[in-house]
Amino acid sequence: MAKGKDNGKGKGKAKVEDVISVEQESVIPVPKADLITALTELIRPEQVVQEDPAEFHKLCKRIEYTIRAWYLMQFEEMMQLYLLFDPIDGNQRLEQRKLSREKIDTLELDFLEHFFKVMEKSNFKLATDEEIEAALSENYLLNLPIEVDESKLDNKLLQRYFQKHPCENLPRFSEKYIIFHRGVGTDHTTGYFFMEKLDMIITSIWTRFLRATRLERFISKRSSNILRKDTEETTRIIDDSKELFKRKRIENMEFRTQDLLGKIEIQEPTFKRIIVVYSRRASTKDKIDRGIYVKHFRNIPMADLELVLPEKKNLSLTPRDWVSFLITMVLGLITLIGSFKMPKAEIRVVLTIIFGLIGYCAKIYFTFQQDIATYQNLITKSMFDKQLDTGKATLLHLCDDVIQQEVKEVIVSYFILMRERELTKEALDRHCEKLITEEFGKNCNFEVEDAIRKLEKLGIVTRSDEMIRAVPLKQANDIIGVTTEELVLMKAKQAQASSC
Repeated sequence: MAKGKDNGKGKGKAKVEDVISVEQESVIPVPKADLITALTELIRPEQVVQEDPAEFHKLCKRIEYTIRAWYLMQFEEMMQLYLLFDPIDGNQRLEQRKLSREKIDTLELDFLEHFFKVMEKSNFKLATDEEIEAALSENYLLNLPIEVDESKLDNKLLQRYFQKHPCENLPRFSEKYIIFHRGVGTDHTTGYFFMEKLDMIITSIWTRFLRATRLERFISKRSSNILRKDTEETTRIIDDSKELFKRKRIENMEFRTQDLLGKIEIQEPTFKRIIVVYSRRASTKDKIDRGIYVKHFRNIPMADLELVLPEKKNLSLTPRDWVSFLITMVLGLITLIGSFKMPKAEIRVVLTIIFGLIGYCAKIYFTFQQDIATYQNLITKSMFDKQLDTGKATLLHLCDDVIQQEVKEVIVSYFILMRERELTKEALDRHCEKLITEEFGKNCNFEVEDAIRKLEKLGIVTRSDEMIRAVPLKQANDIIGVTTEELVLMKAKQAQASSC
């Protein structure tokens, strides 16, 4: 993890910065309508691109209609397959069709094949162990170890898929559920955080007590969550990073006395979009549950990623917490009894031990109660505020997302070629990324090869050696031709005019 000193001033000043580095996304982070409007405004006689804005707008529409038609059959097949595995009434449809288990197994894999292609086209990435561990290497709002009840999850469906379609860097839980993510943002939370500050003070006092009594070596300092690792080892999600996102945590802040009663702000990088896919294990041997769950979340803090995990276990103190608690109590009592047997027992030592034990017990109890309340609040918020869609609605959202991204890639790349006349692939990539940065203030890793393939499929660019050229704007419209959507719109306008 990259660390640095924060030289800023003010309350709750961060003394050490935790940073997560992430490579730039391949998504064009600009709405399609805004993109077309901005590019159209650049097409004026006095501008660099001296073409007809109306022709360019027409081309954008025809590009969208054509690309939508390309994907129509693929998306329709995926949606029809999902009807058989919809958790709500998919089992009923399967029973009506009276399909064999072998046929159902085949249809399941067919659906997942379509689904993974859509996820790839939507620029979603399959989360790896390294990314999960880096995300969970710290705490944010959630301070409880959350575990998945794997006995409730099916471990055959995804296993069969990855056996047929091997993937690199699969997470260890990939047989039971998978997590896709796209985009990174930042979440800010402002509050008093009294319990967290109190916990930090008690922890500091208890640590000093353990050092003074030399009991520190008997107590494990490592976190109780098996998913978490030492922050020095798990900061970087991707080595070749281009964007840095800061973590601001209470543990890394230095406080003055008056700051302990005031508000502070903490922040955490977020996954802008997360999709979780899993299947439940049938409750009985006679009944087979073939439902495939697809859940879509937004703006999930990385350190609170456990909130989106499926089939979470009921919360309780972990065995490690109980062992640590009991060992501390026993060693503390032994030390207390030993202090009374000393010839000259100092009352300050005795009181320090007594208050240390009481404080430690209070810390465990109140921290756990506070974490339970926070967890319940976060779960409620994740269900109502953070969850975008589920099931069929998520798939429809993804299908439209694919089309929007594909259309934007083609429009941007054609516009650059129209302006620059001819470019190499590398130069086209640089110009597209520069345009998005200069016109919209956004960064992205432009997928130039995919854009060129679509331009060639549309027939509106030509290649000569390594140079790529765009055909003239009016000719490009003629090559694509009048689309079905345009004919429908023209018929509707004619019908409306005749009725008037």
